[in-house]
Amino acid sequence: MRTTVTAGHENMETRWFLSKIQDDFRGGKINVEKTHKLLEKLDIQCNYVHVKHIFQDNDRLKQGRITIEEFRAIYRTIAHREEILEIFNTYSENRKILFENNLVQFLVQEQYVFDMSKSIAYEIIEKYEPIEEVKQVHQMSFEGFTRYMGSSDCLLFKPEYRKVYQDMTQPLSDYFISTSHNTYLVSDQLVGPSDLWGYVSALVKGCRCLEIDCWDGSQDEPVVYHGYTLTSKLLFKTVIQSIQKYAFVTSDYPVVLSLENHCSPHQQEVMADILQSTLGDSLLSDMLDDFPDRLPSPEALKFKILVKNKKIGTLQETRERKGTDKRGKVEEWEEEELDQEEEEESKDSETQYVTVSKYTQEKDSEGKILLGVTLFKKKKTRKIKVALALSDLVIYTKSEKFRNFQHSKLYQQFNENNSIGETRARKLSKLKVALNFQTPGLPMDLQNGRFSDNGCSGYVLKPQFLRDINTQFNPHKINESAPITLTIRIISGIQLPLSSSSTNKADALVILEVFGVPNDQAKQQTRVIKKNAFSPRWNETFTFIIQVPELAMVRFVVESQGLISANEFLGQYTIPVLCMNKGYRRVPLFSKMGESLEPASLFVYVWYVR
Repeated sequence: MRTTVTAGHENMETRWFLSKIQDDFRGGKINVEKTHKLLEKLDIQCNYVHVKHIFQDNDRLKQGRITIEEFRAIYRTIAHREEILEIFNTYSENRKILFENNLVQFLVQEQYVFDMSKSIAYEIIEKYEPIEEVKQVHQMSFEGFTRYMGSSDCLLFKPEYRKVYQDMTQPLSDYFISTSHNTYLVSDQLVGPSDLWGYVSALVKGCRCLEIDCWDGSQDEPVVYHGYTLTSKLLFKTVIQSIQKYAFVTSDYPVVLSLENHCSPHQQEVMADILQSTLGDSLLSDMLDDFPDRLPSPEALKFKILVKNKKIGTLQETRERKGTDKRGKVEEWEEEELDQEEEEESKDSETQYVTVSKYTQEKDSEGKILLGVTLFKKKKTRKIKVALALSDLVIYTKSEKFRNFQHSKLYQQFNENNSIGETRARKLSKLKVALNFQTPGLPMDLQNGRFSDNGCSGYVLKPQFLRDINTQFNPHKINESAPITLTIRIISGIQLPLSSSSTNKADALVILEVFGVPNDQAKQQTRVIKKNAFSPRWNETFTFIIQVPELAMVRFVVESQGLISANEFLGQYTIPVLCMNKGYRRVPLFSKMGESLEPASLFVYVWYVR
């Protein structure tokens, strides 16, 4: 026979509520600041600006202070959301209490918890039910249910993907690696400040490849800045010190320092000394014995920092020189100058061309011989001096100029890698590329979304069809795939950021964007809910057929409609499709700068099938 606490349930909830707040009213009415603190004491996350507006609506005497009953009305407005109550009532036999089996039924049918056991339901009740009498008999009140639905356990992102779960023993080349360009710049790329914060923030966000643009400085101190611009300068030494401090705060996996090296051989030696003395054992300065002729894995390189730069000679020659005095030893590296297309992508604006003329003879339509001159450009080669001390710190990440894919396939060694500029990469792939940690907006949102997977480790294992050299994957012509049908119901918004307009409200709408292979690109949006940023309800359903879900991401964008000017951005969230939880889920929102806007979020229902 089942025990129930439904009799007098309203009285029990009232007793619990009053027991939590009555001490705060012993001195009489409370103001808006105390109201905000009291809501947080009741485990209800609130945006202060929203609380202020709701407080004003419930302050009947307009004295800036409210009674205990007025506070209870505010609490109900914020905590007792209608859309959550509707779900609760569907599974509650008496619309008062969820028995343990009711909660199990909800978790299986709506949240797709297939490895369900009663212990899971029990743990949820223990964690979220605030009323002790209800908790003791393993039941859940609406107070407990609303706390559970607003918790991290109901986020859209699958919790099991918030830790490193992928195979980390494959070669480095089998992973997408979170990479930053011009990491030292935090604002304008031409005249803005260079700042150590650029490196620190990128590392804390899980970035694993940092760019360091190095130039000769005064007093034998190499400096870091964007060459030929007015950006400020940082000492190379302080950059490496910051990297050493923050390299493994977020991720244990290897960090690559991509050196854009413009220094003289002498200051290259200074750089080598700084790298060795500052990084110590963290610096990879020799081959791993288990990987003499192939790329090691992220697992094998845990807590290691790799240097990416031009390199002279082979890895075996580097090993043979270990421990010898390399001071003053310089070798030359010869490479072709960039062609015109590549020049657009190069930071080095000094590329030169030689114009060569050649006489040609052609016949016109009447057979007469025409004498002409054909002009064409011939590439020059240039010689770069590389200090052996710095060259020998380059092991598995040797910089090589990219010519074309065919050349790479035929001649590129396992420890050589290329950097391809964004414009050229777009031409090669016909897809957009996003690689900048300092520029907020869509590219950075996609970057953050992609690397939110696999525990934010900065390494995401590529799908098998991108790792298998025998697979002929063409993003423009999908021959074999396992598509999914993705359905998303946008139910409501929760305490959305307020519009900057004078009304201090928002004409809210949600845009859903799918990014992936060309055929998967899609965009749909909800209707506009006028003047409601606190609790807009859309209840609109959208369906997408996604051909290559392994590469697809969904971006939720919340905007306030602009009648004259463009829509105002309020928040966004980007997530890989295969990281999405099914069922009723909360979608956290982030600002343009990538900062959390909690408790602002969307409430959605997600379902997909292959």
